[in-house]
Amino acid sequence: MQRIRLRYTKRGRLRFTSHRDFQRAFERALRRAEVPMAYSAGFTPHPKVSYANAAPTGTGSEAEYVEIQLVEQRDPDQVRALLNTSLPDGLDVTDAVEATTTGLADRLQASVWEIRLDGVDHAVAERAVAAFLAADTVEVQRRTKNGMRTFDARAAVTALEALPGQTDRPGVEGCAILRLVVRHLTPAVRPDDVLSGLRATADLAPPVPAAVTRLAQGLLDEESGTVTDPLAPDREAVQAAPLTAAGMAAAMGATPACGGAPDGPG
Repeated sequence: MQRIRLRYTKRGRLRFTSHRDFQRAFERALRRAEVPMAYSAGFTPHPKVSYANAAPTGTGSEAEYVEIQLVEQRDPDQVRALLNTSLPDGLDVTDAVEATTTGLADRLQASVWEIRLDGVDHAVAERAVAAFLAADTVEVQRRTKNGMRTFDARAAVTALEALPGQTDRPGVEGCAILRLVVRHLTPAVRPDDVLSGLRATADLAPPVPAAVTRLAQGLLDEESGTVTDPLAPDREAVQAAPLTAAGMAAAMGATPACGGAPDGPG
């Protein structure tokens, strides 16, 4: 058995697809690409695919992750290329690595989000950000499957800044870009919850719907506040494997593959 971890994007119109729709499209692409998938047991076998922390419907993403299990060894880059020929435009596999470690889901600790606010002046957005960050708590409400729920949107936000942007909407003036790092908590705080918090603390109300994109997700570096690549440990393990094997051979006294034995005394 082989496990391969993939990073994929959700761009353009496909940001409006639900996670269930993506699952169907992805599993159809696996069949078209003839990836030798492992299947679950039982009366209705399913391909062994693990989806991790999917972005909400309506948001774009440059950093979604999925793990697949194969019954035959395949080169991860070849699997990536085959899937890209079978997936619709906007769903693009941008990275693939053999899974040599455990706990991919545990490495998805935080996300970097970009929120585009057309029709909002940069200075107005800066004041709203300052008010949000100055608050100890920012309570917002969201309807869930269990009814209306109130929670603190401020606690999950580890970084938030407003940047100037350029609008491409005709008849709309001003554009601000919010860049934020949100820790993955329970209940999850989503970008629209942060927008609700900005409305509550600073009366920020964009005249047109915000465009939201996840730029990254992974381990949160507490010191720098940055989010690191969750596939890096697997990539490093694969790169280190030949060195480890060579080191073990040397420790066991194996004959070097190249070069002769050291010269004896003169």
